[in-house]
Amino acid sequence: MKEIIEQLRAELTKIQVAPATAQSVGRVHEVSDGIARVSGLDAAMANELVRFDTDSGPAYGLALNLEADELGIVVLDRPQAVQVGDAVTGEGRVLDVPTGEALLGRVVTPLGEPIDGQGTIRTSERRRAEKIAPGVIARQSVNTSLATGITIIDALTPIGRGQRQLIIGDRGTGKTAIIVDSIINQARIARQLPKGEQPVICIYVAIGQKRAKIARLRALLQEHNALANTIIVAATASDPAPLNFLAPYAGVAMAEYFMDQGRDVLIAYDDLSKHAWAYREISLLLRRPPGREAYPGDIFYLHSRLLERAAKMNDEQGGGSITALPVIETQAGDVSAYIPTNVISITDGQIFLESDLFYAGTRPAMNVGLSVSRVGGAAQIKAMKKIAGQLRLDLAQYRELAAFAQFGSDLDEGTRKQIDRGERLTELMKQPQFQPRPVAEQVVVLYAATNGYFDQIAVTEINQTAAQFVQLVQASAATVLENITTTGVISEADEEQLIKLLTDLSKT
Repeated sequence: MKEIIEQLRAELTKIQVAPATAQSVGRVHEVSDGIARVSGLDAAMANELVRFDTDSGPAYGLALNLEADELGIVVLDRPQAVQVGDAVTGEGRVLDVPTGEALLGRVVTPLGEPIDGQGTIRTSERRRAEKIAPGVIARQSVNTSLATGITIIDALTPIGRGQRQLIIGDRGTGKTAIIVDSIINQARIARQLPKGEQPVICIYVAIGQKRAKIARLRALLQEHNALANTIIVAATASDPAPLNFLAPYAGVAMAEYFMDQGRDVLIAYDDLSKHAWAYREISLLLRRPPGREAYPGDIFYLHSRLLERAAKMNDEQGGGSITALPVIETQAGDVSAYIPTNVISITDGQIFLESDLFYAGTRPAMNVGLSVSRVGGAAQIKAMKKIAGQLRLDLAQYRELAAFAQFGSDLDEGTRKQIDRGERLTELMKQPQFQPRPVAEQVVVLYAATNGYFDQIAVTEINQTAAQFVQLVQASAATVLENITTTGVISEADEEQLIKLLTDLSKT
């Protein structure tokens, strides 16, 4: 036996082992519809970036299908330039994107290339597009509010930093408007921060939208001084499906850079329905087996691994956060469809926008019955939480009683009062776009409305009266607003001042 072992050892020492190479090379043997099938590249990794050496210069792709005899690679840029026979070289790294302070105020592609005509972006910071989400131990509970400036949302479906709050509704019901108002409100808060405190970074990911819409959005944010702390990641309708697929992962990778520094980030994905369509197109072209509605079997994992990267990190990890606002477009209000139910089960609550309310002039068109926030209430200030309970009850009673009032039957005095208050509260929840309200002002107005001080005001004059009351508080009791902002509660002394002002206002 010993002789056999010695003989084997002698034979093994004669074998010349080829040195490992940093790169592997393959050849394109089929290309169509932006998908290249490549032989070779035996050392390729999943999601590895590869380079095509085309006649017109290098083009890049992403290795998604690793099969026994070939690779399925999606071409990220210039798919028309890739031809059969082109050499393909593995870059030896998974796809990463540039990030850092240099991207603030810019419009970039999912690959980090600027498309706003403002010059080259110079940054050495890069983050992987795909990354495992932080574990439970590295996180902490949602405990800090992220105010949107929209009264009905901040009161009834509050959002905390580190939360995932879904915005869902039919096309043209104001989903993007909520995101824009939230970004503008972060800029308003940033201008009032004490010196040394960091503002919330905002990242808007546009998926499958028209270039004209993205240009209008950028101009709008610039007009409201909200572009300086915002990054717009744009994958337009004219871009190939792989870029639409990569856009949200690129956006959250950019956000993780700031979260790792202990800063707070608000990221909006507008919208994940088009993201799912892009992934379905890629999967079918890669010949992956289709499932329900032709979506591949891992469509749930597509969005779960994205949204799980939103987190509130603990103090040992820097205490930063990523708050996600994914958008889903429904068809005729059907929230039970495949993609909507998937994303609803992943997120921490949803804001459901209803077409009938939108066309009736109730904007934001939020359905109070179907909208919920499962964790944001823990971050809501005590003053708002106390008032919001009564507000939700009054609106719920109004919805129940309004159905009977339509029949024109005689109503007793108590029922009529509840309907009248519900009408005024509903009118008070209407809010013009691009006019976010500070939380303290929301609190004092809702305090007056839920305690009956606006019950005698005509419905058509309710918003004008509320604005006059806020001006009165600012002029005569500004300390009340300051105390609510700093402490989060309405003290007895502050409440006495509010009652006195409301009494004086009712006399006039």
